[in-house]
Formats: sequence, structure tokens, C-alpha cells
Amino acid sequence: MSSSERTPGRFARIYRGLTTFDFVGRRRLWFSISAVIIVLGIGSLSVRGFNLGIDFKGGSSWEVLAPHTSVSRMTQVVTGAGLKQPIVQKLGSDTYQVTADLNSLSANQQLKITNDVVNVMAKLAGVSANQVSTSSVGPTWGGQITQRAVEALIIFFIAVVAYISMRFEPKMALAAFAAMVHDLLVTVGVYSIFGFQITPDTVIAILTILGYSLYDTVVVFDRVRDNTVTVLKSGDLSYADMVNLSMNQTLARSINTSLVAILPVFSVLTVGAYILGATTLENYGLALVVGLLSGAYSSIFIASPLLSMLKEREPRFRELAERVAARAERVTLSPAAAAALSGESTNRPGRASRPGVLPGAAATLQARGRKQKRR
Repeated sequence: MSSSERTPGRFARIYRGLTTFDFVGRRRLWFSISAVIIVLGIGSLSVRGFNLGIDFKGGSSWEVLAPHTSVSRMTQVVTGAGLKQPIVQKLGSDTYQVTADLNSLSANQQLKITNDVVNVMAKLAGVSANQVSTSSVGPTWGGQITQRAVEALIIFFIAVVAYISMRFEPKMALAAFAAMVHDLLVTVGVYSIFGFQITPDTVIAILTILGYSLYDTVVVFDRVRDNTVTVLKSGDLSYADMVNLSMNQTLARSINTSLVAILPVFSVLTVGAYILGATTLENYGLALVVGLLSGAYSSIFIASPLLSMLKEREPRFRELAERVAARAERVTLSPAAAAALSGESTNRPGRASRPGVLPGAAATLQARGRKQKRR
């Protein structure tokens, strides 16, 4: 066997569009995995809620440059000064930030605790009290920030649905919208389960990952639209088979775009936040990593199978599926087998076919059908 006739390996098949993954046929598995994660997140939200930063719920913040201490030591001294459940973060290499909610206390109590916290932080850092910066956010301002974040999310969803409806069709817009809601629920669920703090940076990151998820979904839907015009004309494949074919053709691109997006963010999160101590990057990077992983998953395993379910309810595609299933040569041909036809899209014009293999999707199906009959 010559090198040109060798069977490509697993990774080579992915990058040549020769894979035969049954994305649509296993949609119950994909939907079940997502449902479990989302239900766990909703359960955590109902019990624990969100760990909101002071920008959303209001509160007070103190910062000081303290090169010879630690987060645990800083937490110990500010707790002793009267703070309940303080959040201590290390900003950069030597700056520490302490945040706590004092809005439930009277003005005199807030003033006393603030002064005590400033004094113990200054003593621990070995600086004067006026070198400890203090800021506060009232509950009214926090409510306004929350309202604006929700408004931005709603406007984003409306713009996305309108865009995809005009560029593609309403059912594709519905599938893309469901995939983005999936990513949103997974991300906020993970934040609630693990108690990660939600800050304005988190909101910005969520809008970023929803945009990424939309981009990956549009890439897949663009191939589905092209194959709808070309592949379905032959009448040899159902709509579900055609979606499977499209998914296998774009699988390498989806993997590449996901890796290109996730690896730099993961590097920033690990090197910047955990090695160099720049924890200001933590909230943003963490949301990006969680959301990008969810977005890559939803564009492959949620959006396209859901689109197939919606489209096959249309009379023309339901009738097409019945005609394809009724053919003798189609008795045992699964969506995964139909997805193997993606290899034909990689053949260049004029390239000779292997002996015994007829060109074209219809000929391939007929050959497989005859083989099944002989068995």
C-alpha cells in the first residue's frame, strides 16, 4: 500500500473532514449532560445564591500596600477589627484589598469599624493610616449597576436573534439563542456552585463568551445552509444526516477556534492570577475559561442537534426523512454513516476515485445498500 493510500489516523481524519461522529443521533446524551449541569447550578442558586461583589450589592473596600504579609493574616486581623465575612484579595504582588458589606449597620457603627480596619491594616503593613485607601458603594448604586448589566444582556440577546433571523432563518436564530442561554446558565451555575465572586469584570466576560459562542455557531450554520442548497437536492440524505455531515466537515475548525481562544486566556489566568498574583485578572479570566468551554460545547452538541429537531418538524423535511428511510438501500444507514460522506467534500476536482467506489452521495448510498442486501 502506497503512502497516498494509507488510512489516515484519528487526528488526520478530523482535520480532513473524514470523521463519522453521530452528533444528531446522540442528542439525548448531550442534552442530558447539559441538563444535569444546569439543574445543579439552579439548585445552588436557590440555596446559596450569588457571591456578588460590592459593585452590585454595595459595601466598603480598603486597600493597602503590604509586602510582608499574606491573605490569611490580613483576613485574621480585619476580622478581629469587626468585619464579618470579609473578602481579602491580593492585587498584584504586594497590594491587598479587603471588601465587606456594612450597609446593614448604623452610620456610627460603620464609622467605628472603618477606622478600626484602617488602623489594623496600617499596623500590619507597617505604614501610616492615611496610606490605607477607603471607598464605599451604596446599595442604590449597586442596584443600578445590576440593572444595567441585565439590560445589556437583554439588548445583546435581541440583537443576536435579529441578526441570525435576517442572515439565516428564525429557526437557526432560535437554536443559537438556546445555545447562548445554555452557556449563560452553565457559567452562572458554576459561579454559584463554587462561590466565585461576580464583579463587573465577570459581566463583561460573559458578554464576551456569548459573542464567541455565537461566532462558532454561525460557522456551523453557514455550512448547514450551504449543504441545504447542495446536498439535500439529491434526496439521498435527510435533514438530520445533512446536519451530521456539516458538523463533521466543520469539526476541525471548531476545535481550532476553541483552542486558540481558550489557551491564551488560560495562560493569563494561571500565570497572571496565580503565579504573579494579579488577582484582578482572576474574575475576568475565570469567567472566560468557563464560558469558552461551555460555548465550544454548545455550538457543537446543542445548537446543531436542536436545529435538526426543529427543521425535521417541517412537512417537507419530515417527508424527505420518510422517503430516505423507506428506501431498501437505506435500511441500516445511520446518521453516523451518512456523516462519512464528508470525505467526498475533501476530494479535489479531477482526483481519481478508488477502484470500486462510485462518485457522488447517491452512488455511495447505493453501494452500501447493495452490500447490506448481500448480507
